[in-house]
Amino acid sequence: MSRRRRCSMTETRKPEADGLAFRRDAIGCFRFVRATLDETTGRVELVYAFDDGPELVEALQFPGAPFALDAPRRVAVDAALRLLHLIAGVSYYKAALPPELVVEGEAPDPALAALVTDVYEQGLGEFAYRNGLSLRGRIRFQAGAPAAAAPALGLKTHALTAIGGGKDSLVSIEALRAAGVAQSVSFIGASPLIRTCAEHTGLPVLTIGRQLAPQLLAFNKQGAWNGHIPVTAVNSAILVLAALLCDADQVVFSNERSASYGSVIPGTGEVNHQWSKGWDFERGFADYVRAHVAADLSYYSLLRPLSELAVARRFAANDRYDAVFSSCNRNFHLTGPRPESRWCGVCPKCHFVFLALAPFMPKPRLTAIFGRNLLDEPALAEGFDALIEYGAHKPFECVGEGREARAALIELATRPVWREDALVRRFARDIAPHIEPVVLAPLLEPSGEHGIPESLWTRISETFQP
Repeated sequence: MSRRRRCSMTETRKPEADGLAFRRDAIGCFRFVRATLDETTGRVELVYAFDDGPELVEALQFPGAPFALDAPRRVAVDAALRLLHLIAGVSYYKAALPPELVVEGEAPDPALAALVTDVYEQGLGEFAYRNGLSLRGRIRFQAGAPAAAAPALGLKTHALTAIGGGKDSLVSIEALRAAGVAQSVSFIGASPLIRTCAEHTGLPVLTIGRQLAPQLLAFNKQGAWNGHIPVTAVNSAILVLAALLCDADQVVFSNERSASYGSVIPGTGEVNHQWSKGWDFERGFADYVRAHVAADLSYYSLLRPLSELAVARRFAANDRYDAVFSSCNRNFHLTGPRPESRWCGVCPKCHFVFLALAPFMPKPRLTAIFGRNLLDEPALAEGFDALIEYGAHKPFECVGEGREARAALIELATRPVWREDALVRRFARDIAPHIEPVVLAPLLEPSGEHGIPESLWTRISETFQP
């Protein structure tokens, strides 16, 4: 066992200890204290601390315990637990951004250190931009010895398919079902909306409980840095651990190729709200899992070859989930009001999903889903302008590329059923003459850049054609 490494700062503070307030700028060190799994109960604890302050304990509950792990599986679980501990720490590190990061116990191998550095630096890109910060060169994980290559564990052919309650994961679930892939729809937390969607699939449901360290909300009220984190990276690491515990050889997400493109901001460059949904993260994370966790555990996004519009087209072909799905992120905010119905109708996600579905879905069906026609509301013009990157950059939301939004509006402007709606008419009259035209059909073609296992891709690739 490696000796415990302590912060090297000559003076340390104790946030929330002995009644002291959280003093963000006085903190010198963030510590990854330990990560534990109780095999008899399925409880995982991820423990962190600032300086020598109190322990911040995040708890997860994995179903199926007790777990009987043989020696190779235990080694893989330990590697997955270490991966999760380091990635999930981003939620706490960002509160103070201290200059020193200390991993107590075993230091990460060089490949892991490089991966988590990328997750923190790139995944906190929007957070840094909104707070006027620069993280380049600031995040340093001290690496230890290289890790041994991971063996194959003989995992059962079964997919843990992440479900988020929106159209994308439902498209993946139905594609896997059609391909004959055994799967459990899987989610983290206790969202009633996601649970309803999951149960509506009629498939086995895997629910993982997660409780953030309670001090984090208190820190936020005392001036902690706050903002967007790479939550898909955290959830990916949670499901990799779940796959080892539940004996599944695939972890499947539903991130389309559009997620790899961020918001282009004048004077700053590209900032991607969805970085951990993008191809760069998927490829690096999947490579590490195969190389150093379990050689027969595949992590991939089934929708990577598709644009957002191609995903919308596939979703529109099946009305099974019309009454239960929602892509509106306001349903999942930790704080603040939530929409009374499943769609708030005013956020960028609502706007984009409505626009993306409109070319492929009968108008009465779409307006019944949303309870209104968003394209006939002049007050929403500014939001739709941002989607097409007209006078504004792409919103910091999980929405498609500007060219996809433009292609959809250009297409709708040709259709009698849509062209008289206020925002479609405005687009055709005031905007279309001043922008480069975009044709819809080429955006529906799948790309060849993806990590889908070859045997599965052979079975589904034809169905992905427009």
